[in-house]
Amino acid sequence: MSRSCACKTIAASMLVATLVITLAGVAAAQKLEALGSNGAWKAFAFRKGDVKVCYMASAPIKSEGKYTQRGEIFALVTNDPTTGARGEVSIVTGYDYKADSEAMLTVGGTVFAMFTKGDKAWTRGPEEDAALVRAMVKGRDMVITGTSERGTSTKDTYSLSGFTATKKIIDGACKS
Repeated sequence: MSRSCACKTIAASMLVATLVITLAGVAAAQKLEALGSNGAWKAFAFRKGDVKVCYMASAPIKSEGKYTQRGEIFALVTNDPTTGARGEVSIVTGYDYKADSEAMLTVGGTVFAMFTKGDKAWTRGPEEDAALVRAMVKGRDMVITGTSERGTSTKDTYSLSGFTATKKIIDGACKS
């Protein structure tokens, strides 16, 4: 492995570790369990009461835009039996989106319009999540574009390498 590649791998691992710490705080100091990783995706679980909640996360392989400051950026897919969510796709973009704007996520030529609130974007519901996950299983990469509250346009590219295998991990660990 080249030094450049090794540095990118370390940086991506550190970014996912930051996500884990952030989500661990959200999970109110509950123990976070690493379930495994494949390619660009890592799987985790935590307990919400007596129920196990699973999610998978990835950081972008490329981020573009004329921004001076940006927080952490992640794509997440969550299985939460307490809410019935299975394969719920969300994006944490590292900035607050422009009010009433949509983020556009493209996989293999198919475009998904996502609603935004704060620094997050979601599909409009379980049917769109299912269609998006099917596209992610078949795709090589996905691109999400959005506009910050300051009017800055961004474009983040995620690898879908390992997506299918990691999705099988969370599906097996957290059944709705």
